[in-house]
Amino acid sequence: MTQNGDDTTLARQLGVPDLRLAPEKPGHVPPHDPRLQEPEQFLPRDRNQAILEAAKQIGALLKHEGHLFALAGSVAAYAHGGEKNLQHDVDFCVRPEDAEAVAATLRGAGLTVYAPPEDWLLKATCFGQDVDIIFELAHRPVTTEMLDRAEELSVESVRMPVLAPTDLLWSLLAAFSEHHCDFGAVLPIARALREKVDWEQVRSDCGDEPMPAAFFFLLERLNVIAPQKEQP
Repeated sequence: MTQNGDDTTLARQLGVPDLRLAPEKPGHVPPHDPRLQEPEQFLPRDRNQAILEAAKQIGALLKHEGHLFALAGSVAAYAHGGEKNLQHDVDFCVRPEDAEAVAATLRGAGLTVYAPPEDWLLKATCFGQDVDIIFELAHRPVTTEMLDRAEELSVESVRMPVLAPTDLLWSLLAAFSEHHCDFGAVLPIARALREKVDWEQVRSDCGDEPMPAAFFFLLERLNVIAPQKEQP
């Protein structure tokens, strides 16, 4: 059992890092900020602003501790100039080999961190908002190359690495499946970032998967992107 009462047996079988054993730097005492655990006192009234505050706190903490990471999801789209219509939670990408160290940093700051049934992420809570620490995107491990392509942008005055627009759109489209296919959530992001995205690269990375192909067709019909070039 973890300190939160969670059974970690299944998590260990699935290859998720054991959070109880996440190492700390020798001689390092992580900062503990009780405000991160007391949303009733400090949580902003606006949900979008609450999500942004959580993103800022986590991003600043990971940056301070020298972790390699990138902001992802709807907050990343907002950082690139998208709408301030944030969806559900905060997403950060880290390499699989770094997940345990990142978990230790977050727990050292007083955050609750746990391993969900899914074996491709960890979850934390900050300012009452869910934070996903993702080490696989669309069944592909997060790589050093992807994180190196991230752009350092300002998120409400806090600068942090943000997934490059092309990687961000690929991650959203590649996640489509028969069981999860929310075009309505991704369409505004595609509209806002269309001039920053290498669409041919996204098409190539998505391959022949039917759900991304259907979304590309929709984008073409709405004149968001140009039709795919015909192959000779």
